Formats: sequence, structure tokens, C-alpha cells
Amino acid sequence: MKFLDQAKIYARSGHGGPGSVSFRREAHVPFGGPDGGNGGRGGDIVARAVNGLNTLIDYRYQQHFKAESGRPGAGRDRSGASGNSVIMRLPVGTQILSDDQQTVLADLTEEGQEIVLATGGPGGKGNAFFKSSTNRSPRKSQPGEPGQEMWVWLRLKLIADAGLLGLPNAGKSTFLAAVSAAKPKIADYPFTTLHPNLGVVAVDAKEFVMADIPGLIEGAHEGAGLGHRFLGHVERCRVLLHLVDATADDPVEAWKILRRELKEYGGGLNDKPEIVGLTKLDATPPDYAEDLADALRAEGAGTVLPLSSVSGEGVTAVLRSLIGIIEDATFEENKPQEVEPWSP
Repeated sequence: MKFLDQAKIYARSGHGGPGSVSFRREAHVPFGGPDGGNGGRGGDIVARAVNGLNTLIDYRYQQHFKAESGRPGAGRDRSGASGNSVIMRLPVGTQILSDDQQTVLADLTEEGQEIVLATGGPGGKGNAFFKSSTNRSPRKSQPGEPGQEMWVWLRLKLIADAGLLGLPNAGKSTFLAAVSAAKPKIADYPFTTLHPNLGVVAVDAKEFVMADIPGLIEGAHEGAGLGHRFLGHVERCRVLLHLVDATADDPVEAWKILRRELKEYGGGLNDKPEIVGLTKLDATPPDYAEDLADALRAEGAGTVLPLSSVSGEGVTAVLRSLIGIIEDATFEENKPQEVEPWSP
């Protein structure tokens, strides 16, 4: 299935049905009177987060969503049927933004969470509603109110526990393939990964979800390369694994370039816990990785761990460090809030 993380759609709720003007006229019924029923309510446009989806590809082929309008009222005090609502099934992690792509209307982060994007118009009142002691034969009714319509943007931010970052050919896809059942494309040229990949990683009988995004280059925040668009997929991650190619000409500068891009992007990525992984350990001299780790720490890097996705050396240590940070973050999120004692 093709990956799509952004789509623009048109949503219109149903119009309310008109009320009816009717009078009761039956044989052998001495007292008639107004009996026009109310119109039905228009259907809503509802956005709902569901499990099992990780792409917005369905919304490339269908961009218009229109709910059913309410049915008109009828005589004998019969109200019109309400229009059917339209439910848009979206992946968990989808944001709904206004047409300006700035205002967030909804952020669907949990399965089953839903929002009424456009409310259906109320139905109009029939003439029976307007009957009173001073107006026994009203001949007026209300038209139904129109529904709401809008253009909105859908933007998917995958929900993962750990995010993989790095320059092109840093070994991100190779690492994800080595630690999970994901099958990302792996090749020896830059920008092999063109869309994010997710994998479930297991270590010490524990599991977490890891996201691999396309490689970044210097100037990505200004649109260079594939740009910074895919960084949104690691905004929700609890920890970042920054892979640095130990065989590159200047690995320290490569780490600093990506740190600058994270700072320029914003979104809190620059403040997230980070583990630096020195990849391709199998292709470096024995003592080179330790010297390179010391150089990175001197520049401000925190935890630096060497690894080889090919031989498996150091991979378990990296995964254990990741799961430790994830568990600590999960504990803090679920810790009950302390309530200050009430005092008169």
C-alpha cells in the first residue's frame, strides 16, 4: 500500500429538511387543524481514529465528503427522517487543520477518538409548531437550515516510541530491518527511503515501535533534499536514535548538521532525549569508534554507542538504552498528579 501522510478534502454536512404546511381534512372529523410536521436534521461529517491504518492514501482518490440532507416534513404531524452521517476513518495520529494549514482543528491520538467536523443543519418547523390560541390556522413553515462546508487538510504524524534520524546512507533502514520485521528498501545510494517506515522492535521480552524517516541533509528546513516534512512523524516519539555513519569523512560535523536542522525545525525535537549510534562499526579500525565517541561527547552529544547492524555488535545495548528511556517517559506520563490539600 502506498504511503501518503497529507491530503486536502472538502467536507459538507447535510442540509436540514423543510417543514410542512398541512391541514387535517378527513370525513366525519368536525375539527381539523394544522398538522404539518418538522423537517429532518441533516447528517454530520464525523472524523474517527481507527486502528490498523497508517496512511491517508484513501483520501487521495476521494476528496469530497457530503452527508445526506434531512427529509422534508409531511402532514399528519409526520417529521422527516434525519440524514445519514458520513464517518471518515482516519489513522491514529492524524491532525485535522483548517485551510490555512496553521489552525489545528483536531488531533486524533487515541483509537476511537472522534470529532464532528461539520454539523448537519437543523430541520425546519412545520405549521403545526406555530399553532396557538390566537393563530389557529398558521400557514407558515420554516425551511431547513443549511449544513456547514469547509476545506480541511489531513496531516498524519505516525505514533512511535522511538524515531530514527540521520543523514542519507547513515544505515537507518539497515538498522530497522535488523531489529524488526520491517522490510524497508536498502541500497548504497542516498535517499533510498522515500517515505517513513514503522517496525516493532523486541528486546528483553519488551516491545516498542520504531519509526524510520527519510534522510535529511543540510538546509532541509529550507526545503533542500526531501525537506523537513517527514520530521513531523517523530514529533510524538519519546526518544530519538541519531545514527551517524562512522565511515563518513567527518562524522562529528554530520551529527552537528542534523542537530542544527532539528533546532531550525522546532516542534520540540531539539529537546527530546537522544542516543547517538555510531553505525558501520564492522568497517572501522578497532579503536576508532571509541575515539569518535569521545569527540562527539566533547561537542555536546550525550549517550554515544557504537553498533553494527550487519554483525549485530552493539545493537542490543542500543535497544536496551532506548527501552529504558521509553519506560521512564511512560511512567512519568501515567504518574498520577499530586493534588494539593484543600485549606479553608
